[in-house]
Amino acid sequence: MTQDVEMKEQPEQPTPSSSLTSPSPSTLQCLKDIAALIETGAYTREVRRIVRAIRWTIQLRKNLKASVLSAFLNFALVPGSDVHSRLSSYVPKEDGHDMEVDSATSAPTKHSLPELEIFCYLVVLIFLIDQKRYSEAKACSSGGIARLRNLNRRTVDVLASRLYYYYSLSYELTGDLAEIRGNLLALHRTATLRHDELGQETLLNLLLRNYLHYNLYDQAEKLRSKAPRFEAHSNQQFCRYLFYLGKIRTIQLEYTDAKESLLQAARKAPISALGFRVQCNKWAVIVRLLLGEIPERTVFMQKGMEKALRPYFELTNAVRIGDLELFKSVAEKFATTFSSDGTKNLIVRLRHNVIRTGLRNISISYSKISLVDVAKKLRLDSPNPIADAESIVSKAIRDGAIDATLDHGNGWMLSKETGDIYSTNEPQIAFNSRIAFCLNMHNEAVRALRFPPNSHKEKESAEKRRERQLQEQELAKHIAEEDDDEF
Repeated sequence: MTQDVEMKEQPEQPTPSSSLTSPSPSTLQCLKDIAALIETGAYTREVRRIVRAIRWTIQLRKNLKASVLSAFLNFALVPGSDVHSRLSSYVPKEDGHDMEVDSATSAPTKHSLPELEIFCYLVVLIFLIDQKRYSEAKACSSGGIARLRNLNRRTVDVLASRLYYYYSLSYELTGDLAEIRGNLLALHRTATLRHDELGQETLLNLLLRNYLHYNLYDQAEKLRSKAPRFEAHSNQQFCRYLFYLGKIRTIQLEYTDAKESLLQAARKAPISALGFRVQCNKWAVIVRLLLGEIPERTVFMQKGMEKALRPYFELTNAVRIGDLELFKSVAEKFATTFSSDGTKNLIVRLRHNVIRTGLRNISISYSKISLVDVAKKLRLDSPNPIADAESIVSKAIRDGAIDATLDHGNGWMLSKETGDIYSTNEPQIAFNSRIAFCLNMHNEAVRALRFPPNSHKEKESAEKRRERQLQEQELAKHIAEEDDDEF
């Protein structure tokens, strides 16, 4: 598991010493334990230890203070070194009493590992972003990225993927996301050459987000289609990739593929990632409406999403009824919401679907109706509504949306008698799609199974077996509480 999935694991809080009873030294001791864990993982080349360290760090995020960070930098880095001086300049000095207490407990090491240097960059960067000091965060992240360029160690990959994310976030928060696009492309190329698959999928998602932020969908699709493909290492990164892919497919009018990607992203996302799941459902609702489907009411009644999805619920109701006036009023009422969600242009496409739905309801209700009445019921506000109604009816008949004929001479629409759907292939197609969905989900579950490395080669001892089982239980306990920090 990568760091994205296991963030929510609760670290065991170390017992503070008798001389230190304040919250700051306790947080400092936790950071020291994390540094020791990273050091052990670096020497033994066990990435899982560094993954656990990242997860503990996110848990301590709210407790980070300037005095704690300053003392930790003195502990983890060589005082007076370039890295120590650079990072210490971003941490404000607090009152001398706290600093003396923290410094007294620190024991500087003789040298610092590259993993610890990157970790210090990461902790300081998180602190600066939380303090909304975005300009300093940009400078700090750029320094960390420059240091990463000279490192090619697999134990750094997990830390690097986090640093990439906060590097992009710091520039996005200041509105300068376009400035780092070239750097992200260079980092992605370097990660590909170094076979850093976690870095590749993280940087690919950051690049897609960068392009989509400026509505560069064609460039995003070109990058996505030519990027190397490999098995996903992070559930969160895979969910983001599916979401971005769904947005690209929607803009390119490939609604069926877009619907599958968006629904899969919403289904795979952690329960705690509420904002991400809301965005997935918003786009999925629009795509389903464009496909001519009507989402179920339960989609809009999901826990914590009722208020966010309310505009889309009213929009769906207007499309379901086929009322063009109601559709226009809903679109105007929630225009600000749709613009902020980036779905306003898609809603413009829905007008034709609203007209077609209303026409389908008319064809079911009437066996014979004049085009004048069709125009009145559809509430067409064009200069020549009868001609427009005739054009709409003829196009719907040609596309197979309604089963009717058009009497041009008398100006009538004649609906044919509704046949027995069970005498057609529709039930077979529906069952086939459901079976394919279940088989696909089963195959994905099988591919997601994980096994201990080299389990078929070596026989583990009873002690190792117990340790492995404890780790599996710990992972199973917290996997449902995956961190939504990056979402």
